[in-house]
Amino acid sequence: MAERFEIVEKALLKLLEVKKYATLRDILTTMNPMDVAGLFDGLDEKQIPLMFRLLPKEQAAETFVEMEPEAKELLIRGFSDNELKEVLDELYVDDAADIVEEMPANVVQRILKHADPEMRSSINQILRYPEDSAGSIMTTEYVSLRPHMTVEEAIKRIRRVGVDKETIYTCYVMDEKRRLEGVVTVKDLLMNDYAALMGDIMDPHVIKAYTTEDQEKVVETFNEYNLLSLPVVDGEDRLVGIITVDDVMDVMEQEATEDFE
Repeated sequence: MAERFEIVEKALLKLLEVKKYATLRDILTTMNPMDVAGLFDGLDEKQIPLMFRLLPKEQAAETFVEMEPEAKELLIRGFSDNELKEVLDELYVDDAADIVEEMPANVVQRILKHADPEMRSSINQILRYPEDSAGSIMTTEYVSLRPHMTVEEAIKRIRRVGVDKETIYTCYVMDEKRRLEGVVTVKDLLMNDYAALMGDIMDPHVIKAYTTEDQEKVVETFNEYNLLSLPVVDGEDRLVGIITVDDVMDVMEQEATEDFE
């Protein structure tokens, strides 16, 4: 498999050298963002921005997350203001926070300057939590519902806001003070009448983590209960974010690397 990828990589780099940009773009759009990110390791500094600009907007953002910090910094320094804003607009908040942590101060200032106010606030919120805590790896992008909402209203809300959320399968029911009251899955919504209320169909027995909880404990919770996502609450049980299974996989990889070293 590695040998095959190496052959593909050489062919793609050759297309870049001979300026066959249309052909290269067509091939790149069929590839996984992680594989595309791997291609940038073989490029010189002048080629990195050139290849990155061939990617469609959404794929570019997903690839950017997987790239090495040095390549990310090079791109950010070379981006126009509009290009930087386009990439930031496509990122999930937790990914943006991870990038901010990797960058030098002057690059961080530029990122925060061009992030929209909501994302900037969310990044700052995540960065205030202790390193390796649940709060530091959570995302603030989730679907929130109210107990008095009907199934019909909940489905309309998911359709309206879900495109920008990290997951829509599990939705979180909270009161007017943002205290977590229960969870509802898409399956629950599909299996109940349109007039049913969230307060009646939600599961009030919520498995959750606290913002200051160690990330290793979070991994144990995911493994024990076979979760896809986990709500994160503060000391007053107010919902402040969620952790998804891909975040936990990143933590497990990080812990394994530290143990190996």
